[in-house]
Amino acid sequence: MRTHLKAMLGLLVGAALTLSPQAAALAAPPTVVTGEPAATATAPHAAADPAYKILVFSRTAGFRHSSIDDGLTALRGLGTANSFTVDATEDGAAFTTGNLAQYKAVVFLSTTGDVLNATQQTAFEQYVQGGGGYVGIHAAADTEYDWPFYEGLAGALFHSHPAIQPAVVKVEDRAHDATAHLGATWQRTDEWYNYRTNPRTTARVLASLDESSYSGGNMSGDHPIAWCKDYRGGRAFYTGGGHTDESYTETAFRRHLLGGIRWAAGMTDADCRPETGYTALFDGSSTAGWKQAGPGSFALADGTLTSQGGLGMLWYSAKEYTGDYSLKLDWRAAGDDNSGVFLGFPASDDPWSAVNNGYEIQIDATDAADRTTGAVYGFRSADLAARDAALNPPGEWNTYELRITGERLEIFLNGRKINDFTNTDPARSLRQGHIGLQNHGDGDDVAFRNIRVKQSGGQQPGPRTGEVKGVNGKCLDIDNAQTADGTKVQVWTCNGSSAQTWTVADDGSLRALGKCLDVSGGGGADGTKIQLWTCNGTGAQKWAPQASDGTVRNPQSGKCLDASGGTWNDGTPVHLWTCHTGPNQKWTLP
Repeated sequence: MRTHLKAMLGLLVGAALTLSPQAAALAAPPTVVTGEPAATATAPHAAADPAYKILVFSRTAGFRHSSIDDGLTALRGLGTANSFTVDATEDGAAFTTGNLAQYKAVVFLSTTGDVLNATQQTAFEQYVQGGGGYVGIHAAADTEYDWPFYEGLAGALFHSHPAIQPAVVKVEDRAHDATAHLGATWQRTDEWYNYRTNPRTTARVLASLDESSYSGGNMSGDHPIAWCKDYRGGRAFYTGGGHTDESYTETAFRRHLLGGIRWAAGMTDADCRPETGYTALFDGSSTAGWKQAGPGSFALADGTLTSQGGLGMLWYSAKEYTGDYSLKLDWRAAGDDNSGVFLGFPASDDPWSAVNNGYEIQIDATDAADRTTGAVYGFRSADLAARDAALNPPGEWNTYELRITGERLEIFLNGRKINDFTNTDPARSLRQGHIGLQNHGDGDDVAFRNIRVKQSGGQQPGPRTGEVKGVNGKCLDIDNAQTADGTKVQVWTCNGSSAQTWTVADDGSLRALGKCLDVSGGGGADGTKIQLWTCNGTGAQKWAPQASDGTVRNPQSGKCLDASGGTWNDGTPVHLWTCHTGPNQKWTLP
């Protein structure tokens, strides 16, 4: 686990909005959002990564790219400068369980054709399922067409390409470490692949091609070219760039590769869940629809809003949000800084209206537990262990998703759920009000990008991934991270492993390690074994969480997921049992 909080500077600082209204009134007069960058608006420096190793695999059974040697040289140079060691091979014999275990990520550098035999494929699958990272560069998408696991890992496979030519790359995600250094567009020359399928529904697209900027694109105007995804317990990053020798001397492209490697290796976090249907409230080019309340301001430069002075708030006055919705935004703290995101407050040019009538989701990783990053300020602390595991340090970007369902607020940091709060105050409402960003005061340097919202009509948007927590705070766990059909499912002390990472899928299944939570034989008797099994869409694999009592029911049997027995130690199996809403039948899903 990365210890990001050690990178935070200073002692405990004052929480958000600690000035009295009288003191606020005596502060500097409000200023408008400026179009000029602040004098010190340079990117903060992030802490160095701990040392780690990667394996670069460049075997080819088809076309061989001359740029492989240049790519390997570039990766070794990046490693020397950024705390990782590169081992390189073209021998599939390196793909054994024991050998792969030493690497945080495996890079497929323009591999082509069938490069691994069945035994080697199995070892690599187990490596990914155990939390290993994958980085695919260019022709990695022209590899292993008959291996379904690999197609899912890569995200999409090669279809065709036009001649090498310049094109405009649209940068869709400027929070991921592979793209945060780029502007909204990136013009470069390469061999631009067309893909057999569009990965947007299964991966977070980081960058796409503007097909009107070059000739030969055939993906109907939606042409992803770089993406990331969580895949069967591991992490997968792919970029379509890297055909030309010159690619590997481009500073921006080398930094793009470094970011993909760092993320795949677990050195940095990002929200790599698929994302569709969001509408921009701030896209980097204009603050239309936003108003400043109270003193201070936000500087607008490089598609980024950066807080200046305060105590005030920039709020979205153009629309009041009602009903269920998901708000996403990217944020970065320069050091030990203070800010927050406000929800559910009435229209007002007084920032204290948001304090007194809404809720603040805090940004400040060194304050008290109920006033620190991920907390609903003053009301509910984040799950600090989950927060610390997901949080990037000062100088790196983070992504919040704030999901409103009724009066329930779920907080996701870099795609991982860290808080779950329900409003019970009749004087406040999460499902009605405005959205705001706090500028806390002089010296509090917090930046925001890509603010977007999705109104979901009462449906929670997309699959959710994380821990399933049950009795005594233990996690639903797959015995020894095994993937064989029939593997025992149990409760175990939470450890953040892939064996405890579950996805609540849209079809009602609970999935981990590429398989489904299953009622053995589709049975209905008390004590029927709950196990891991190949997903098959049957009623034995459907699960319905009950908001009213915290149980998780199998609709086919009408019975509940239950931790067996009367004491619940590590290794206690789960089974099916008549619902009684006892503590061993209460579960918290992602």
